[in-house]
Amino acid sequence: MEWTADVSAGDWLRERLDDVEAWSGSMHGVVPRGFAAYARVFHPASRDRPVGAEWPAQPYSDHRAWDAFHAAHPDVEVREERVDWATTAAAMGATMHPLAQWGSLVGIDRYANRENDPRDAEGWRYHDPEEGGMPADVSAALREVLRGHTATPADGYAALWEGYGGLVGHLGTSPSRTFLQIGDGDPELDRHNAMLGRSFTDRFNNVFRRQTWQEGILDRTVSEGPRLELPGRRHVLFVGDLAELASPDWELHVPWRDRISEEHGFPPSAQSPSIVWPADRAWVSVSEVDYDTTIVGGSPELVAALAADPRLEAHEIPADASLSFDADEVNR
Repeated sequence: MEWTADVSAGDWLRERLDDVEAWSGSMHGVVPRGFAAYARVFHPASRDRPVGAEWPAQPYSDHRAWDAFHAAHPDVEVREERVDWATTAAAMGATMHPLAQWGSLVGIDRYANRENDPRDAEGWRYHDPEEGGMPADVSAALREVLRGHTATPADGYAALWEGYGGLVGHLGTSPSRTFLQIGDGDPELDRHNAMLGRSFTDRFNNVFRRQTWQEGILDRTVSEGPRLELPGRRHVLFVGDLAELASPDWELHVPWRDRISEEHGFPPSAQSPSIVWPADRAWVSVSEVDYDTTIVGGSPELVAALAADPRLEAHEIPADASLSFDADEVNR
């Protein structure tokens, strides 16, 4: 795919979203109306537990308890695995259903200060699903199914929210991101990390410092280019063959591949797109920044295909569904 300055291609989305001023709380503040059916694709969560031991019962703020645990188990093996919402609900004694909310399933207020991550009776500790995106393999599986339900699979669009850290460059006195490096008493690394630690306060010490261009993942032409403006969100727009997003190694080929992180030793990665649709507008896929699920609008056949795919955890939901954190009427 490649960047496009013709953001008018996404005007139809804005025309089919609810007016922000009159927003009722339904998903149509971010998901376009007008489709025959809708599916909710649940982003996987993760869980872990120590082998041959149990996590301390005390909250993370009780440093003595956690320090004692690590002292008693210096070489503890921690088993980690991906977990879907249905498995989580069963482990927590909750009920999985199409309009479930993660906090209700695991018994926490997701937006309150949390003293501990939720755990089940077998000692698994649960970690929240990703908001605004999904693992690369799940994203590829979703796009593969979607490509089979459009007459224009080689012609589509992908929009990426501009607010993801380090995505776009900017004029400023400090970089978009800094990368602390772990060393073992290396004086060069110590000086480097100390410099990064000062970078935040330097702009307060020298308020008249001249602003310079700070590079992002995307180059300056794209960073300063037009945006697809939707209520409360601005997106960078890309156009191209949807097959690229369905490929198992799609992260390696998209223009927003995070090569800056790779230069610092991180594995190849790319943010999964925020919004994807084909040129014929047969469907739209929306991964709203604050949602831990992706919503797809399309045909009943597409929704059925998503729900039947074993690589995805997907359920049909009605139009006007509320996906706010307190909308789970089953698990109270």
